[in-house]
Amino acid sequence: MTRLRRTPATPNRPARRTLGVLLGVGLALSLSACSADELVDVLDAIVVELDGEPAIRPADAPGDPDASDATSVERGLTAAEWEAALSDLASLPVKGRAAMTGYERDAFGHGWIDVDRNGCDTRNDVLARDLDDPDRPQGCRVLSGILDDPYTGALIEFVRGEGTSQLVQIDHVVPLANAWVTGAQQLTEEERVAFANDPLNLLAVDGSANQQKGAGDAATWLPANRSFRCEYVARQVAVKAAHDLWVTPPERDAIERVLDGCRPAA
Repeated sequence: MTRLRRTPATPNRPARRTLGVLLGVGLALSLSACSADELVDVLDAIVVELDGEPAIRPADAPGDPDASDATSVERGLTAAEWEAALSDLASLPVKGRAAMTGYERDAFGHGWIDVDRNGCDTRNDVLARDLDDPDRPQGCRVLSGILDDPYTGALIEFVRGEGTSQLVQIDHVVPLANAWVTGAQQLTEEERVAFANDPLNLLAVDGSANQQKGAGDAATWLPANRSFRCEYVARQVAVKAAHDLWVTPPERDAIERVLDGCRPAA
């Protein structure tokens, strides 16, 4: 298998400021006492939470070669999956965005938890699920593997360590900030923690693509890998339906356009 090593993703400017504040103020003393593995764990937790910023540009923005025709994506859904996605989309309330007032990552829990009680945190479970040939010698912590990235179509070599772990990040398919403005404010803390750790809403992806996506919904960001767009929006719809969230009018229209191009052959 051909391997492609990506250089570390460069977060956008607000993300860099957030990371600098966290490391420089809140964590400086504790990080000085961390082992190398503990430091990587802390950095992994920080990187995955930088989803509160909007996408860099809308999916249909002029000059984006991957967004000129959202209906021409490859058909990646079975007939049953396509029909379920349409049904779920029809069931979702359509409302405007609520205010971001009160949003913070801690409203969705304090980092990854062991949601299935198998002794491993959600991040490592998702890495083990999504990487090819994951090296997990002690049963939980994933040390290496190969990601066939769904967002870009590239092969990425994952090697756990400072400066390399961030090449593969765990994305919330429905971002936490987007969930907050489409109904999560009304959920209990327990329900928000369940949302943040729901395997259906989590994917191991290219770090730079994850940072570009930010908190974008389907109206502002779609994967560059067109063959994954059908599954991507179907997942978003399924997650929102499962967690009693809504869609905005532009978001609903964008999802519907993608699904129109996913109709399975008769």
